[in-house]
Amino acid sequence: MPNERESELSQQELNERIAILRRFRSLLEQQRQKFRDYLLVLEKQHEKIEADDTDALVAHTELENQIVANIQSLQKVIVPMRPLYERGSPNDAIVQIQADLDNLQKKVLLQNEQNRALLQNRMKDLQNQMNVFAAKNPYRGRRSVYAERSVGNAISIDG
Repeated sequence: MPNERESELSQQELNERIAILRRFRSLLEQQRQKFRDYLLVLEKQHEKIEADDTDALVAHTELENQIVANIQSLQKVIVPMRPLYERGSPNDAIVQIQADLDNLQKKVLLQNEQNRALLQNRMKDLQNQMNVFAAKNPYRGRRSVYAERSVGNAISIDG
């Protein structure tokens, strides 16, 4: 009888490991797709920054925030499952998915950095343009006939 019980336990353990492996793989695939979506949004966002399409840029930023939230919620599930997966034997499909995830993450970080630099340059250009307009304003520094105080002469843009 002890042999049957031991085989049942090992079969039960095997079934649990298979279930963990399937769930872990599913989560990694979902995360990989989210990273692909995120990279696509960042690439489109880059185009909108270059085209000065602020409405589309705002929409892309909101979409980006949603995707990042989804990735973070997946991470909350994946991180605790990793030790359970690592106790078993490595699966080639999961190793490949993890390599893809690492590659996508590097691409996302690079594209994010490029977008940030492009936005900073665009903000500097806008500030310079506004300074030029302010310098050419013929009413700069004059008092308004409609106000008791002098008219403001500076506009602040915080990046």
